[in-house]
Amino acid sequence: MPQIIPIKDLKNTSEVSELCHKSDEPIFVTKNGYGDMVIMSMEAYERDMYLNNIYKTLEISRSQFNNGTVHDGYEVLRDLREEYGL
Repeated sequence: MPQIIPIKDLKNTSEVSELCHKSDEPIFVTKNGYGDMVIMSMEAYERDMYLNNIYKTLEISRSQFNNGTVHDGYEVLRDLREEYGL
């Protein structure tokens, strides 16, 4: 369940930091009753960026496969070995 806090709670930096690390999810910050910011721990951010990169790479791969621009891995390796004498 998402955590939502008012912007005035950001004055308690230690408590907000603890909340970010405990929840391991983004914390939504409101201002005058409306969404204003999202904060999260570095660990959660790095995990989300890592997963986002994987999903993006998979989507690119799927697009390349559907467009027929994929090459056989064994053939590519063979050609590279021949080209560089490996």
